[in-house]
Amino acid sequence: MMDSLIPEKVAGKVVMCDRGMNARVQKGAIVKAAGGLGMVLANTAANGEELVADAHMLPATSVGEKNGDGIRRYLLDDPNPTVTILFEGTKVGIQPSPVVAAFSSRGPNSITSQVLKPDLIAPGVNIIAGWAGSVGPTGLSTDSRRVYFNIISGTSMSCPHVSGLAALLKAAHPDWSPAAIRSALMTTAYVAYKNGQKLQDIATGKDSTPFDHGAGHVDPVSALNPGLVYDLTVEDYLGFLCALNYTAAQISSLARRTFTCDASKKYSLNDLNYPSFAVNFDTTQNGGAGVVKYSRTLTNVGAAGTYKASISGQSQGVKISVEPQMLSFSQENEKKSYTVTFTGSSTPVNTNVFARLEWSDGKHIVGTPIAVSWT
Repeated sequence: MMDSLIPEKVAGKVVMCDRGMNARVQKGAIVKAAGGLGMVLANTAANGEELVADAHMLPATSVGEKNGDGIRRYLLDDPNPTVTILFEGTKVGIQPSPVVAAFSSRGPNSITSQVLKPDLIAPGVNIIAGWAGSVGPTGLSTDSRRVYFNIISGTSMSCPHVSGLAALLKAAHPDWSPAAIRSALMTTAYVAYKNGQKLQDIATGKDSTPFDHGAGHVDPVSALNPGLVYDLTVEDYLGFLCALNYTAAQISSLARRTFTCDASKKYSLNDLNYPSFAVNFDTTQNGGAGVVKYSRTLTNVGAAGTYKASISGQSQGVKISVEPQMLSFSQENEKKSYTVTFTGSSTPVNTNVFARLEWSDGKHIVGTPIAVSWT
């Protein structure tokens, strides 16, 4: 907070700050207000090696957790530490790229565990774009600077990327529903780099999972021609609310029309035609052993063809089978359904395993992430 630093100790010096608790740019403003000349902003374990660019109020640099730990040791060991912030120019071709941001929202879905979240990931770190100029680049009231461009990070940046891609797909395919557009973006997203390595999570330095990247990173060109899509109608969504035991009044308020769930119909959360699978086994029942079935329907939005199913990432804790294993489409907008059976074995609580279902006709790959959890 402001006035949290002692000016007599800070004035004329470069101050090292830990990231977290308050805004990064606010830390710099506090250092400047206390008379500091510059700032080194070090990540903690919460952010790992992720480096986020900010329009600081004073000369500043960000370092990852490992370098931050090294600098702290240096400060403790050397009675007269010195620091130089040297700009070495823009770096391009940094690998691996992209990576899942440390601040990116993670699964599992805490509200409705039968629906995998997140859906997908898109560019959202260090995005340069136009700036309205009504406030300074930090957004702080003390920032009197006015600029035409700024560099920021967050969901606020990845969201417009995906929104723009949705508009692109709608322009190319005016008859597609919002669900079809989402499906095209999800089923064509990639989960590995060109060298075959899996997408990385910058927060951990390890491979990311569907709880981190969802279906994967968006691929605009592939999304224009997905081959097949998982479509949804308004009635499907209303049926989903019925499966969640919403009352008629609650559903009608959302639908903006009178709607009553059909008492003779069995609604299932497992059958929402979503382009992903989130499977949950209850460890209080038979140690988590059991059988769960999910139904899905694919709509052909391309040429006629025969698609074959394949599953990667099978684990010992669960057996995954698809029936039928082949779907043939003879015309556009033709629909075909299939069922996925998950046979879980007794597994320790809080175990999560991941797999991937792909339908391919040799030209298209319709990918679907699978997350299986024992709770």
